[in-house]
Amino acid sequence: MAELAAEAMVQYPQVLENLRLSAKQPNLIDALGSEIAAVEEEFGTDGRVLVRMSGTEPLLRVMVEHADETTAHAAAERLISAAISLTS
Repeated sequence: MAELAAEAMVQYPQVLENLRLSAKQPNLIDALGSEIAAVEEEFGTDGRVLVRMSGTEPLLRVMVEHADETTAHAAAERLISAAISLTS
């Protein structure tokens, strides 16, 4: 069973970034939609992106997984930078 699971699931490097906001901004995810979609399209099946607002504090949480760790870091920074430009 362990062999089958190992073949079925590939683990990628994961990058987690948080952006502290001055207040909760529920529309920020919608505003980032095109940037998130662009990253997802560039990744194809080589990674994934999860961007969400914290439920308990004014934080934007960005999680990026990609087969290449450098690419994952660059994508996370790209999304954080886009969020900063939208909140400034």
